[in-house]
Amino acid sequence: MLNSRPHPQLETLSDQRLAQLQALRTLISAQGTVVVAYSGGVDSTLVAAIAAEQLGPQAQAITGVSPALAPHLLEEARWQARWLGAAHRELATSELSDPQYASNPADRCYFCKRELHALLAELALQAGSARVLDGVNTDDLGDHRPGLVAAAERGVLSPLVECGIDKDGVRQLSRALGFPWWDKPAQPCLASRFPYGEAISAPRLQRVATAERWLQLRGYGRVRVRSQGDTARIEIPADQISGFLDSLQREALVQDFRAMGFEAVSLDLEGLISGKLNRALAAD
Repeated sequence: MLNSRPHPQLETLSDQRLAQLQALRTLISAQGTVVVAYSGGVDSTLVAAIAAEQLGPQAQAITGVSPALAPHLLEEARWQARWLGAAHRELATSELSDPQYASNPADRCYFCKRELHALLAELALQAGSARVLDGVNTDDLGDHRPGLVAAAERGVLSPLVECGIDKDGVRQLSRALGFPWWDKPAQPCLASRFPYGEAISAPRLQRVATAERWLQLRGYGRVRVRSQGDTARIEIPADQISGFLDSLQREALVQDFRAMGFEAVSLDLEGLISGKLNRALAAD
C-alpha cells in the first residue's frame, strides 16, 4: 500500500530525473514486501528510503555487519535509518570464515555477497517471500564487481538499474529529497584496501579502519589507507596533497600509525583513485 506522505521534493529536478524518481517509486511499491541490502552508502540508502516511503513496515533495511565494515560507517547507517524512519536490522555475516574470501582472490566480492544474499534470502522468506533489493546503479555495471554475479544467482532486484539511474542521478535525487548525506563519499568495504592475493583477517581490517579514521578526524573525508604487508599507503584526492604535506604533523602520523602496527607509511602522489588495485587485473 502506498505511503500517503512521500518525501517532499525540495529542489527542482530535470524531466528525466523526475521520471526516474516516479519509476523508482512505482517499481518498489509493486514489490509489496521487500528486504533491502542496506550498507548506508548513498545508493542503497536511496533504495531503502523509497522502500520505507512506499511500503512502510513491509520494507526492512538490513545491514550486514562484519570486520570489513568500518565502525563509523555502521553508526552512519544507523543514524540515516533513524532519520528516514526506516525499519533497520543488523545481520552478522561470517565471510571471513570462508577461505575463498579470506585468501583475497580477484573474485573476493563474490564470496562476500554470496554469504550476505544467502542470509538475506532467509530473512526474505521469513517475511513472507519478500523481494530482496540492492543499491547497484548503472555505473556499477561497467566495473569489476564479482558480487553482482552472487546477487543475480539469488534473483536480487536492482531498482536503480531497472530505472536507468546512475551515480550522479542517485546524488541528484537524494539532494532534491533533502537527504543530508547526498554527497557522502563512496566507501567500499575495508577488504578493498588489500592487494589481491594478500590474506585478509579481522585484525588487519581493524588496523585499516583505525588508520582511515585517524585521517578522517583530521579533515580528510575522502581517504584510503592501502595495506601491503605492514606498509600503509595513504591516498587522498590529488588536489589536497599539497595542503596535506604543508600541514602534516609527520612525526605524530608516523608514531600513531606505527602504534597501530604499521612498519612504514607513505603517501601516494597520484592521489585517490577508486578501484586502483584493480589495475593489477587489467595487467594480467
